[in-house]
Amino acid sequence: MDHPSSKKEKPGIGAWVQAVIFDLDGVLTDTAELHSRAWKQMFDGYLEARSQQRGEPLQPFDSEADYRRFVDGKPRYEGVQSFLASRGIQLDFGSPEDPPERETVCGLGNRKNRIYQEFVDSGGVKTYPPAIDMLRRLKAKQIKTAVVSSSKNCRKVIEAANIADLFDVRVDGEVSAARGLAGKPAPDIFLAAAADLKVAPDRAVVFEDALSGVEAARSGHFGSVIGVDRTGRNPGLKEHGADRVVTDLATVDLADLPRRRQTTDLPSALDRIADISRWLDGRQTALFLDYDGTLTPIVAQPDQAVLTEAMRETLRPLTGACSVAIVSGRGLDDVRQRVALENITYAGSHGFEIDGPNQTRLRNEKGAQALPALDAAEKQLRNRLADIEGALVERKRFSIAVHYRNVASAHMDAVADIVDDVLYDHDGLRKGHGKKVLELQPDVAWDKGHAVRWLLRRLDLDQKTVCPIYIGDDVTDEDAFRVLQGGGLGIVVHGRETRGTYARYGLVDPEEVRTFLQQLSTQCRGGA
Repeated sequence: MDHPSSKKEKPGIGAWVQAVIFDLDGVLTDTAELHSRAWKQMFDGYLEARSQQRGEPLQPFDSEADYRRFVDGKPRYEGVQSFLASRGIQLDFGSPEDPPERETVCGLGNRKNRIYQEFVDSGGVKTYPPAIDMLRRLKAKQIKTAVVSSSKNCRKVIEAANIADLFDVRVDGEVSAARGLAGKPAPDIFLAAAADLKVAPDRAVVFEDALSGVEAARSGHFGSVIGVDRTGRNPGLKEHGADRVVTDLATVDLADLPRRRQTTDLPSALDRIADISRWLDGRQTALFLDYDGTLTPIVAQPDQAVLTEAMRETLRPLTGACSVAIVSGRGLDDVRQRVALENITYAGSHGFEIDGPNQTRLRNEKGAQALPALDAAEKQLRNRLADIEGALVERKRFSIAVHYRNVASAHMDAVADIVDDVLYDHDGLRKGHGKKVLELQPDVAWDKGHAVRWLLRRLDLDQKTVCPIYIGDDVTDEDAFRVLQGGGLGIVVHGRETRGTYARYGLVDPEEVRTFLQQLSTQCRGGA
């Protein structure tokens, strides 16, 4: 069961919930407006001085659009760099010890911090009463709690708000700096909070209001990610990975939170083939398939993942009986050559490039803007990883995959550190995770889930008479499983590995996938 109850022990809270992790600004405390004012005062002062010195036109900081897009949820210095890059301004990074008057990234960040602290000292800290009520209920029921924030002012804020005693753990900018934790959208600070609470991520709920924070919690595979949109003007929370979006924590029922199920707890799609057949009866099937780990086994080297003739012959009749698309992290040309079947749609690079019958084509233009950054990052990665045995850099058009399956365990942290360093050097990129692989991708709201949704609409399959089925094995496939919740069918190929998933059914390996596809082919042809 997804949400079994345990009324005697923890009434009103799903029994699977062992901890709740809260972002600070915008979720518990109403300091987002103070932060926005501090950013605007700092940036506008800097931009005005720069305009007067250089004769450049003045474009002030937008407290809504610029704040949410470039600085909200990010560590302070990253926020400075992100906004300045959007205006084509490059400054020396400087040092965290730089005085606020110094014209460096750190100097400007420290200037903003000084302004913010003046606001806090002069006006106090406002809290959201329903959020504090929830905190107190959780503590009364002995549910562990943590506060997570990118800000180094977190301790000061929760003490000023008189809520510091409501948290078992605090992971903020100070802790991140001491431990070397990557900032959002990396999941590091959320995972650190879960580890400090001694709770598995899939048994914890995260409340977060920033796009980068929601994305971080999603990639950390937390049991449930709740987006908090107090203004109703942040629709991207759902797209970036929130399981549910609320405007106020007073509307949240802790007994009925969505939870990712565990892969090994899922019923087998083969055992439930009769139920699936009844569900498909009278409906058109739209079939979406991952490649590696789904149609072919996971192998030591990417080039070794060759589609067998048996699997190809299983797929062939399906291409004539229903709509079929291959959605892969591989490059478009690579996956098309490996599958080598006509009358099929190919979505490569996690859906950034798509080709199919009837002029079904997509090249993500926002992703294309990141190609120069990907080119530069690829060169850096190849150079810096050259001496780490087993590390493999695989370039696709819209992403760079760093495989570490064959890297000795003693060197895996070094690989991750290098990827993080290179990511930090290049604006417009984000880090993705897969099975023994790290990827750098364009930092745009696009993934396999978006690609599936686009294809359903493009092919006129986004209707009740169509049943979409997605089969995949990797964490990147979770975006597609999430999109199909309620209106489609997700099947995860788990290899007996336990992790959280949005899929409804499971299969063990590609051989079971082939058996399922054979039975599905019979169903589709019978209904044709």
